[in-house]
Amino acid sequence: MLKLRTIYTPLLTILCACLLVACGGGGSGSSTSVPTAEPTVQPTVEPTAEPTAAPTALTAIEDFGGNPSDLAMHLYVPENLPNMAPVLLAVHYCTGDGPTFHRYTPYADVADTVGFIVIYPSATRSSKCFDVATPQALERDGGSDPVALRAMVNYVQTNYNVDNSRIYVTGVSSGAMMTNLMLALYPDVFAAGAAFAGVPYACFATGDSQEWSNACATGAVLNTPQAWGDLVRNANPSYNGPWPRVQLWHGTNDEVLDYNNFEEAVEQWTNVHGLALTPFDTTDQGNGVTLTRYGVTNDEALIEAYSMDGVSHNLPVDGMAALRFFGLD
Repeated sequence: MLKLRTIYTPLLTILCACLLVACGGGGSGSSTSVPTAEPTVQPTVEPTAEPTAAPTALTAIEDFGGNPSDLAMHLYVPENLPNMAPVLLAVHYCTGDGPTFHRYTPYADVADTVGFIVIYPSATRSSKCFDVATPQALERDGGSDPVALRAMVNYVQTNYNVDNSRIYVTGVSSGAMMTNLMLALYPDVFAAGAAFAGVPYACFATGDSQEWSNACATGAVLNTPQAWGDLVRNANPSYNGPWPRVQLWHGTNDEVLDYNNFEEAVEQWTNVHGLALTPFDTTDQGNGVTLTRYGVTNDEALIEAYSMDGVSHNLPVDGMAALRFFGLD
C-alpha cells in the first residue's frame, strides 16, 4: 500500500491531488491575474492540501553538469532503490521551486514504494518560470533551461543504476510547457510525459529573449496538425526512433493559457505519432472530466487527453494519474 501522508480528492478518484497554480511565463512587473502583452509573474495560490513529504528528504546537487541558465537541482532517491530504477523529472510552475513541488505532489511518497528517482529542478530567474520561448531553449542542446534539465537527467544516469528506457517528465503550467518542450527536443531520452495546463512545443516562441508570448497564451496561435508536427520533427530531423507517449490536462475555462492550447497540443502529438484526430475512445470520468485516448494498443494509449469542464488555470493536479500513465503506480 502506498504511504501517502495526506489524501486529497478534488477531482476523479485521486489518491493525492494538489492545487498547484502558476503562470505560463514571465518577466518583471505585472501582478494581474490575466496576463497582458508583457506580463511577469502571475499570482500563485498556495496549495491547500497538506504536504506529502518532508522537505529535508531532498538532496541538493550543486554540480550536475552544463547549466547555462543557473537552474538549481534537488534529488529524491529512495533508501531501497532497485536496480534499473526509473527516473522522473518533475518540473514546477512559475513562482514555485523544486522543494515546494516535492512537498505538494505524491511523487516522492510513491517513489518510496515503487522505487524510482525523482529530479526536482528550480528556476532561479526572478519570474521563477522556465524558458520555453527563446531560440536557445527551442533548439536541441541550444542552451538555456533544457540543456540544464538534460544535464540533470544525465547526472542521474551516470551516478545511479537506472533504466534508460524508463525516464519520464511531468510539470504544471510553466512546467507543463517545459514537459512538451523536453519531449520534443529529447525524444531519445524521455519515454513519456504528462503536462498539466501547458501549450504545444514552440507555441511560446518569441524569436528573442522575451519569455512571454501573449499570442500563444491567449490561444491565438493556431496551426494545422501537420504544421505542429513538423515543428517537433524539425527539432530532431535525424531522429527516426519512437516518439514519447503524452498525457495532457487542461481546464476549459483556463484564463492564463487558453484552452485552445490543449486542442492544438492534441493536434501536435497525434500528428507526430501519425495518428488521426478521430479518437480511439472518449469516456466520461465524472466531475466534468472527459478522457479522450488516441493510438490504443492493449489498453495503453500513445496519447491521453483530459478535458476539465469549467476548470480554470488553477486545475487540481492528479499526480497519481500521471504515475499510472508512466507505469509507476
